[in-house]
Amino acid sequence: MIRRIDLRGQDLARTELLGVLPRPEIGVDQAVQAVTPIIADVRSRGAAALRDLSERLDGVRPEHLRVPAAALSDALASLDPQVRAGLEEAIRRVRAVHAAQVPTEHATQVAPGAVVRQRWVPVQRVGLYVPGGRAVYPSSVIMNVVAAQEAGVPGLAVASPPQKDAGGLPHPTILAACALLGVDEVYGVGGAQAVAMFAYGAAGSEPQDGDVLCAPVDVVTGPGNVYVTAAKRLVRGVVGIDAEAGPTEIAVLADATADPGHVALDLISQAEHDPMAASVLVTPSVELAGAVEARLSDLVSSTKHSARVMQALGGPQSAVVLVDDLEQGLAVVDAYGAEHLEIQTEGAAELAERVRSAGAIFVGPWSPVSLGDYMAGSNHVLPTGGSAHFSSGLGVHAYLKSVQVVEYTRDALEELADRIVAVANDEDLPAHGEAVRGRFL
Repeated sequence: MIRRIDLRGQDLARTELLGVLPRPEIGVDQAVQAVTPIIADVRSRGAAALRDLSERLDGVRPEHLRVPAAALSDALASLDPQVRAGLEEAIRRVRAVHAAQVPTEHATQVAPGAVVRQRWVPVQRVGLYVPGGRAVYPSSVIMNVVAAQEAGVPGLAVASPPQKDAGGLPHPTILAACALLGVDEVYGVGGAQAVAMFAYGAAGSEPQDGDVLCAPVDVVTGPGNVYVTAAKRLVRGVVGIDAEAGPTEIAVLADATADPGHVALDLISQAEHDPMAASVLVTPSVELAGAVEARLSDLVSSTKHSARVMQALGGPQSAVVLVDDLEQGLAVVDAYGAEHLEIQTEGAAELAERVRSAGAIFVGPWSPVSLGDYMAGSNHVLPTGGSAHFSSGLGVHAYLKSVQVVEYTRDALEELADRIVAVANDEDLPAHGEAVRGRFL
């Protein structure tokens, strides 16, 4: 069901590890080719393109691309009370964690009369993507919206794929989560076309849309499949993005002390997202590897989405990786740069502090990825495909800009004038120095 990669006895550099570790065969580069014409179509035809693409790709032609207010309030009113209680608890925890992320402004006096202040300014408008299709993700609504709200963003728009069973609107639980968070600008638009709508805006084409269906945003965030990831890559620079959050990944670094049943359940939990989901176990224990493989065989057939799980576990993106020891295992997971990294070993907390590349790290047997997916308080929108080497998980920082405010007195500038002139002349930019010297003539 899941293949093995044996790295024991091999001293591989990071570049060599990158060549042997499991990855999906279909990557973002290939998806870019399919997504490019979609973005061009939305950019040129606006709402008309969105309806045509929804019909072709989602199998439904929405009457309303923007969700009517009544549909939002009705969805919240009909939400199962237990689900509502769970969402409210998730909101409380995620809000507490993200409120603490907001950086403080500070002023530095570098010399008498010379002050540089650091300000943090939220962007004006954001587009928040919530995936749909194989599963329903009200939790992704929470992760996107709460982070943006705590950053102080004044304008929030959410997009999620239209559903046949919902009359071309997003899933009712998605709508209920939006209503619970006070978001009233919601679109039944999915995939790459939603990213394009956010990046370039979309003019209305039918009376219910008005002249403008959706105004452009400053930042697009949220998870999605490989096509959403490709679209975000293509519009980056037109708008900001959080990270390339494609098909989900879990890597588990475990030793002989780990419970094979826990490890197997956690690998399955992420495999049920998507046939392209990656589940990777890294261990120095051949005994644990065998026990986990046996538990997978027992558990997969009884899980609801067994066919999807089996496809994900059997794909090239999943594997059991055997290593000599935890030191080599640490090098392997660092090279892999997993979206979710679980550490189930002796001294797990100490090992976690040494990890340099992971979207989020889950320490010990009682911190499964499922906890982070819903109610840990952390954000589950995380970098995938190795982009954890240079990207962070979603947080308030994704919606904030750093602005430096410089304020010098006459005396403070005069003290530096000769030095500024000297450096400006050395760079052959004499007008820079003259702009300073001229103030004292």
